[in-house]
Amino acid sequence: MIIEVFVKNMVCNRCIKVVRNELLEAGIDLQEVELGRVVYQSNHPDMDHAKLLKVLSENGFELLESDEKILIEKVKLSLIRLLENLPLQKSGTLSRYLSKETKIDYSRLSRIFSYTENITVEKYFIKLKIEKVKELIQSKQYNFTQISQLLDYTNVNYLSRQFKAETGMNLSQYKKLNNNFRNSLDQIV
Repeated sequence: MIIEVFVKNMVCNRCIKVVRNELLEAGIDLQEVELGRVVYQSNHPDMDHAKLLKVLSENGFELLESDEKILIEKVKLSLIRLLENLPLQKSGTLSRYLSKETKIDYSRLSRIFSYTENITVEKYFIKLKIEKVKELIQSKQYNFTQISQLLDYTNVNYLSRQFKAETGMNLSQYKKLNNNFRNSLDQIV
């Protein structure tokens, strides 16, 4: 039997690698592992489910079982994936992009997300973008104007205001810190 499960906090390629390696080591017959999702073949569903839960728990992940939690994780992962390839490649509005990615009406999706996470989808996306800005500043490959263009800000001043509102410091202050004050993507909310 083929089983598909959804996993919370699986937000990067290292997460995929850890989950894949640990599940293979536990004897799970994996078919596919991607951000937030695992598909496996099982002849002993109860035993394999117990192994899966143990591996996920030991590595800081969580099995998602309710439709609402799965939807929220799909939204988060869609936004994280969007920020992986720069410049930002979304055609149209954020709401249209998410509706297309999740195949759910945006008003419903937004209502569920806001209710469950106590933050709007838009505010969550801003927080993700600010973490990406921090990453790009630390890479020292781009100046502030280039970073604002890569992340689809209308201008560097708008990015700067948003950065200060989120972090309490301006872009130059952050750059001078020469420290890694980034938040893990699975901790953003």
